[in-house]
Amino acid sequence: MSIDSAHKSRWEIGEVVFGIPFLISIAIQFIIPFSLPQGILRQVLIPVGIALIIIGIGFIVLARREFAHFGQPTDPGHPTNKVIKTGVFSISRNPLYLGSVIVFLGIALTLNILWTLVTLLLSIIICLYILIIPEEQYLAVKFGEEYKEYIASVHRWLGRK
Repeated sequence: MSIDSAHKSRWEIGEVVFGIPFLISIAIQFIIPFSLPQGILRQVLIPVGIALIIIGIGFIVLARREFAHFGQPTDPGHPTNKVIKTGVFSISRNPLYLGSVIVFLGIALTLNILWTLVTLLLSIIICLYILIIPEEQYLAVKFGEEYKEYIASVHRWLGRK
């Protein structure tokens, strides 16, 4: 792996890893509908889903603002020169991916497309192996002890250690 960046391909981004399976889930929904029946549970899940969408977008916006504040790129192929440990990065090492998971979970609940939950699980696995692990290896090589200390204090998805 080159020290220049964690990812080289333009498809190695969260928008692709989460977006394509989401679009597939919509297509599958048309062929084989998979939804909860109407009722009180559906009525409760709609506002829960909307709240999750808002929370997920919040994570994404806050993460992008923190990247911008420190002049760090979010596009593949661009090197980073700082480990960001402040703001939303103080509670998640991957707030952009976490935000995406939360948004798509919210969409699944709000629109009652349960196939999205199935493809979301696939997206999380792909995200881990295609995006997160290479990023962690890149950052460990580039920043050494500073990154190891960060890993020791903040969980990959959510929470402080």
